[in-house]
Amino acid sequence: MSNLFSLFNTSASALSAQSVRLNTVASNLANANTAATNPDEAYRAKQVLFQSVMNQANPNGSSTAVRVAGVTESQAAPHAHYEPHHPQANEEGYIFRPAISVVEEMANMMSASRNYEANVEVMETSRQLLQRTLQIGQG
Repeated sequence: MSNLFSLFNTSASALSAQSVRLNTVASNLANANTAATNPDEAYRAKQVLFQSVMNQANPNGSSTAVRVAGVTESQAAPHAHYEPHHPQANEEGYIFRPAISVVEEMANMMSASRNYEANVEVMETSRQLLQRTLQIGQG
């Protein structure tokens, strides 16, 4: 029974981690076309780093959780675009946009969404199993 409860904890931690990932992708997509006057001010894409955490109460490793270890910024240089009439153009007429691939971000969002849905499904199946186990005990 405790393994079933640890499954809830593992899935809940994965849901939380995927939620952070989805929010990060949404931020990247929202800022994909933002302009800056110089490369240092340009938005940098962010990526979420996950880490598995072993359950100290169960050292055999059968129960792990997922946590967000951190969020990193891309080191890719922003793209310079010659747009002399843009309000944020520098004195040479250039603006700088982040090096964000919308296609990659959409694929990342789909992956995070599917992972989220899979963990919801695991929790729902676990809940049903727990409910049936309790019904057997009542019979």
